[in-house]
Amino acid sequence: MLCVSLATGGYFFWEFYRVKPIDPRIVTLLPVWSWNDGAASVSPPSGKLLAEVEVFHDEILAFLTFDFLRSRPALSETGVLLVTRESGPRVSYRLMVETTGNWLNLYETDHTLREAGYIRTWHPFVASPLDWKRYEEQTRIFVAAYNAPVQRRLETLSPAQLQDFTRRFMLFKSRVDPRLRKRMQPPPPPILPEMADQLAADIIAVASFYGLPFDVFLGIAAVENNYMDMRGDLEHGVWKNKAEPGDIVLRRRGNRVYVLNYATGVWQITRETLRFSHRLYVRDLRSGKRDYSSLPPRLIPPETLYLDEVNSHWLTLYAGVLVRHLIDYFKGDMEKAIGAYNGGIGRPNARYEEHVRNAAMHARRVLEQAAALTGETVRESDLLRP
Repeated sequence: MLCVSLATGGYFFWEFYRVKPIDPRIVTLLPVWSWNDGAASVSPPSGKLLAEVEVFHDEILAFLTFDFLRSRPALSETGVLLVTRESGPRVSYRLMVETTGNWLNLYETDHTLREAGYIRTWHPFVASPLDWKRYEEQTRIFVAAYNAPVQRRLETLSPAQLQDFTRRFMLFKSRVDPRLRKRMQPPPPPILPEMADQLAADIIAVASFYGLPFDVFLGIAAVENNYMDMRGDLEHGVWKNKAEPGDIVLRRRGNRVYVLNYATGVWQITRETLRFSHRLYVRDLRSGKRDYSSLPPRLIPPETLYLDEVNSHWLTLYAGVLVRHLIDYFKGDMEKAIGAYNGGIGRPNARYEEHVRNAAMHARRVLEQAAALTGETVRESDLLRP
């Protein structure tokens, strides 16, 4: 009896721990090794080698980032994909990059794109041929939807729609700012969603109040600081005949003083230009030409200017009254007016005006394409359904 028990136990022990032969019906997929142009290559046996580089929950922000990535020279010969993934009631928008297909180059590609500030994560995986076909089709649908013919002009959007789309555009412009992407020091503080929402409302109100082209006004803030609140030209100064209250005097020469004249905030208005804009505002306020009580109270500065106590809302109004003054001064010539915002009335900066014009065109295209979906995302439409 003992011998039978030992034999039975020994058999089960051997059967459990022995190395079993592979079932011939099982197909084992091994990496494919090759030697191309003197370099080793290891690729998956089937499918595509991709890398997920970012995940969004906002479709417009996802598409804008996708559109930005596929236009970068470093990714000009690389496929960039935008696909959806559903997880319960929440939809994710995945940005993926097609790799060279060589496992040995994955780290090098990851390092190159991270150094340029184009990606935040790098999760490589192999997509089956069926999944790859689905990813390509979804990407084509997104591109087609956001490049559809304009059906609604920017000027026809409701204030709520305009504010919503503008907020998303600002968040996108901030996150792709080269100073943030390349981790320059000191980095500008990125704009947060609630800050973008408030700034969008301020820009809409001020542009409407002064009769400014909304896309141009939006373009100025994009060119100046990509909607982020940070001082600029910290060492810039100007000579004046005499110091005024609030001036930071750096040196004196006879009766003249050299004062600090750095630029402030989203609109990069210098301290001296801020004084000039405040005088324009007070003159306009006292003339009764415009009803300033129709503006939200947060946008109305006091009649006494304290340079170090100007908040972001007042800066937007000062930028608006300055642009209005320049347009009137040049009798409606927008090129000279916008160039003068940067170079001054005596020397309008044509190159600056070109940058603003391009930024304004980009903003208009983005907002009108988003509006073309009539409030419905591509994911919610029938376009992505089988």
